[in-house]
Amino acid sequence: MRKLCVIPGDGIGTEVTPVAVRALQRLLPDLQVVEASAGWGCFEQQGNAVPERTLELMRECGAGLFGAVQSPARAVPGYRSAILTLRQQLGLSVNLRPVRSWPGISPRPGIDLMLLRENSECLYIGQEHMASADKAVAQRQITRQACAILAQRAAQVVRQRGARRITLVHKANVLPLTCGLFRDTCRAVLATEGLDGLVDERLVDVAALQLVEQPQRFDVLVTTNLFGDILSDLASYWSGGLATAPSLNWGDGIALAEPVHGSAPDIAGSGRANPIAALLSAALLLRYHWALPEAATCLENAVEGFLNDTQGADLGTQTTERVAEGVLARLELSQK
Repeated sequence: MRKLCVIPGDGIGTEVTPVAVRALQRLLPDLQVVEASAGWGCFEQQGNAVPERTLELMRECGAGLFGAVQSPARAVPGYRSAILTLRQQLGLSVNLRPVRSWPGISPRPGIDLMLLRENSECLYIGQEHMASADKAVAQRQITRQACAILAQRAAQVVRQRGARRITLVHKANVLPLTCGLFRDTCRAVLATEGLDGLVDERLVDVAALQLVEQPQRFDVLVTTNLFGDILSDLASYWSGGLATAPSLNWGDGIALAEPVHGSAPDIAGSGRANPIAALLSAALLLRYHWALPEAATCLENAVEGFLNDTQGADLGTQTTERVAEGVLARLELSQK
């Protein structure tokens, strides 16, 4: 029996996660679902953004669905982003961010790429200090082990996709030690996997330009944490923006699906939260963690069918329930 730990989080997270759970239960009738707490609201109530019980439930289930996190734009003593804590405490060291053209919401057809982002280190280790009253310093960490894990997962994704190209994105001309270690480790692992003939490279600034100009040139991109964070948000424009952008935090025997949008406090509680990113994140969980590609495709096709029939009309004003009913109805039809 498969188990799912649902962590609604803050804001619209509590509204979009139930839709994705309904879809997963339609596809996996024996799915056992438990709920756990994390996020800014949890911190305000309990003094801890990610309680130990939440980590225990995630480890017990091996699979999770996260809704959204609201983080303050200032330093708050004792607070650290819930999603960063979950990634690091659970060893979710790889982040998958697909970008593809969807009917009615994508500005250009024919785009289908996957960005793999190292998810546990780089500047996100949170090592900052004031060197003096006028100087703040942040430490960047890149390890051979984390890069090797990322490259191994990239090889897995490349084979599943039948990818034609792997693009390593770095800034080794300015950061020869950290970015150099990333590039050389990834190249070595991919060569061992027999994929060295597919590998090319881009400096991160060139990659950003080409993702704007010619996104169809890319297939699988592999990069470090900060660069991946920025580039994946940029690339999401081609699939309809952050409101429809899914992701999967992927570890060894454990994974956490996460829609990329934030907590959207301006629309929280209005019933207008768009659940498509949560649904597509659930599809990533099906495909890459539970190894159920047919079920994943079924869910993605239901989303595509809904968008094709509505041509994305006024997604920002449609109710959460209307989108949910449209996708779930198509999912039910596909199973008959």
